[in-house]
Amino acid sequence: MLTKESLQFLDDLKKNNNRDWFQDQKKRYEIFKKDYHQLVSDFLDAMKPLDPSLELLEVKNCTFRINRDIRFSKDKSPYKAHLGVWMSSGAKGANRSGYYVHIEKGASFIAGGFYSPDPDQLKKVRKEIAFFHDDLEAILADKNFKKEFGSLDFDENNSLKNPPRGYEKEHPAIEFLKLKSFTATQKYDISEVTQKDFVSKMSQKLIALKPLNEFINRALETEEEF
Repeated sequence: MLTKESLQFLDDLKKNNNRDWFQDQKKRYEIFKKDYHQLVSDFLDAMKPLDPSLELLEVKNCTFRINRDIRFSKDKSPYKAHLGVWMSSGAKGANRSGYYVHIEKGASFIAGGFYSPDPDQLKKVRKEIAFFHDDLEAILADKNFKKEFGSLDFDENNSLKNPPRGYEKEHPAIEFLKLKSFTATQKYDISEVTQKDFVSKMSQKLIALKPLNEFINRALETEEEF
């Protein structure tokens, strides 16, 4: 759980997102950062027994810098007024499937799967789906997955209008093959963050994504045949 003081810091930062204010609040930020890292540590303690592939992760592998990359953004606010926890078995800097916790007033959610793969990775995942869509459908039909996440995230921004190159529109898994990312999401209210059972509750929900992560990572580890 996070403290109410940490959530208040995020609220205040959102209203005063500038360097002068942030510099004046350095002591508050250091307390917030310590609280944030403790939350990540608690999640790792809860998730590692449920998914041994996370065993080698450390807190530093799962956190995000508070500074925003504003080089290509119209929004020049220098800091993030939210926090995230990312747990993945991939090496640092490697894009793989994993688990994510997002904490932001009015926009909190948990999620998992594979977000924004590069072209070669997308090709591998689509190939795995094309040949083993029965496996994916069984994962998505599991009662725990359906209870927590319903299905993968489908929306116009995450799906091609037409079949990807090399696949026919009649393919039985064509709607999955059209996806650009392979994620599942559940929203929650930020008031839950300060409750004592927050980490254990969210970990039990997130672990429903383990078979999906394993399916995707299996695809990424498959060597291309030439």
